[in-house]
Amino acid sequence: MSEPKPAPAAEKAPIVYEHPPGYRLRRVRNWFLLGLTYASYYLCRYNLGIIAPQLKETLGFSNMQYGAIQASRNGAYGIGQFVNGLFTDRLGGKRAMTIGAIGTVILNLTFGLVAWSNIGWLFFTLLIVRLADGYVQAFGAPGMVKINTAWFRRRERGTFAGIYGIMINLGQMGVGKLGGLLATGFSVPLIFYTITIPTLDWRYMFVIPPVIVVIIIILMNLMAKNHPEEAGYRIVHDDEEVDDDPHAHIHIWDVFRKITSNPVVWIVAGAYFCTGFVRAAIYDWFTIYFDEIWDLGLKSAIVIMMAALWLPIMASAGSLVSGIISDKLFGGRRAPVAAVLYFIQMVFMVLAVMMSEGLLHSSALTACILILGIHTGCNATHSILGTAAAMDLGGRKMAGFAAGVIDSFQYFGAMLAGLGLGWFLDRFAVPVAQATTTAAATTQDATTQPATVINPTIWFVSMLPWGLIGTGLMVYLWLRHRGTDERGT
Repeated sequence: MSEPKPAPAAEKAPIVYEHPPGYRLRRVRNWFLLGLTYASYYLCRYNLGIIAPQLKETLGFSNMQYGAIQASRNGAYGIGQFVNGLFTDRLGGKRAMTIGAIGTVILNLTFGLVAWSNIGWLFFTLLIVRLADGYVQAFGAPGMVKINTAWFRRRERGTFAGIYGIMINLGQMGVGKLGGLLATGFSVPLIFYTITIPTLDWRYMFVIPPVIVVIIIILMNLMAKNHPEEAGYRIVHDDEEVDDDPHAHIHIWDVFRKITSNPVVWIVAGAYFCTGFVRAAIYDWFTIYFDEIWDLGLKSAIVIMMAALWLPIMASAGSLVSGIISDKLFGGRRAPVAAVLYFIQMVFMVLAVMMSEGLLHSSALTACILILGIHTGCNATHSILGTAAAMDLGGRKMAGFAAGVIDSFQYFGAMLAGLGLGWFLDRFAVPVAQATTTAAATTQDATTQPATVINPTIWFVSMLPWGLIGTGLMVYLWLRHRGTDERGT
């Protein structure tokens, strides 16, 4: 008589994890301070793009020279992300973010003072200062990602990345608002009198942001914690054993080997290169575009609203919605959502090219809408890949280097959008009379030759290949790992 076959093992029910009492509230306080710190980094990162027309005019720089200064920062930032990400896993997130904050404070002040001086080799000196600033700022993102990987479990990270995108965009909003205030002057009404601040020189954009950073970094060091255990909590991550020691460090070589041997890391990094080019192409050049093509300077309502409100708000909304969709509808997968976002960017890019070629209604408002569409899509991929996917791929022990590798490629893309795009915009500049704008066609430069402006078609077309490549990489990752639980996909 044959023995009965054992019954098949019951499928494991999904584990429902509940955080300990008080944990969520403490976590909110932690990431709010970290978000504020990283947002303050942005005050010292995007201040150059806001005052680009004034810098070019005052110092007599070409598009290529301005682009080279931006490219130097972005290139050094990319290298710094790769190197500093590895160090961050050893230093700890708070220490890394503090190093970056102190460095950017010193170097932004130096940039402003040099720009005020009559120093020889001005362009070369500003380029070197901005390059050094890019390197030290590269301690920020790996530190931020490492800390928050410890505080968020995998299926919370997409939503967190979206919320964190809001915090980051506060920095962009602050840069835009500050640039507008300095350009127009402002008043602060008090009980008995009013403080009036007159129109200030554009160089103050490298003086005021560092002061804000100093205040915030002090608060962050006083109140934020590297991981839950420092605050008296213990959570178990999906990729950790229950008895895993959160204080233990992995050897630097082991971190390097494990992250760099993962093909998913490089595919995500390649897509992030595309995000970096498009993101920098928009933010580094949109003020020049509106100034030269639509004759709208920094004092205009449209440019102030774009910089201080519309761009950061739409980017925040895109980051938050895409993060929630990634967590709730795709179970923590990032590639499906990112693929759709890259495709949406391409649609807006094509429409923008049609507008610049006269095939679509052309106006400053239409240009705003199309730029917002491109910017929203690339900023949503910025948070879902650079933050959420990096956290998934590295876990709490290796998130710093995972974020560093992936984020470095964003800034290599941004470097190309600085120097490379600057060269193209100079090479294919068009006379004012040929630009489909409201700018005066009779404007002349110092040599009495007809003034030239950037070619908007070249600007928008330059972004299209990167939207296509990003879409292709994410579709591949989506289909290649469909039905699996591969982290970072």
